[in-house]
Amino acid sequence: MMEIQTHSATETVRIGKIVAGFLKPGDVIAFTGNLAAGKTTMIKGICAGLNVSQNVDSPTFTLVNEYSGRFPVYHIDCYREHRIEEWLELGILEYLFGDGVALVEWAEGIASLLPANAIRIVIEQDISDESFRRIELTADPDIEAALLHLISCKEDCKC
Repeated sequence: MMEIQTHSATETVRIGKIVAGFLKPGDVIAFTGNLAAGKTTMIKGICAGLNVSQNVDSPTFTLVNEYSGRFPVYHIDCYREHRIEEWLELGILEYLFGDGVALVEWAEGIASLLPANAIRIVIEQDISDESFRRIELTADPDIEAALLHLISCKEDCKC
């Protein structure tokens, strides 16, 4: 597990873009965190890093948004629907084990359906500092090490 701190939406988007560089078809990212913690903001960065040109909004009412990019991106929001049976009827497994990347907000709602190797991202906001985010990312140790290196690089880094 690695911890990252951001102090603006721009920084959170940047982290998302870096994460996108490690994603491949079949990957799942499980996002958890309070309302307005920054889950959708990071997902916007991931989508930008995957060359998604569509507007990225949280699919709270539609449950799933599909985007075209370097490969398909499935943006899933489990905030309103908690019944596993309903998700199965909606075909959630096709998204989680499909040919694209699944980005799941409020992933705790479908935790039993997530693949064991899902990347886990927890985003917390500091109540006293509206712009501060603490991001915990749990992934394969090699990915974590590479991410940590890239995140710590400055804009002019040549690595």
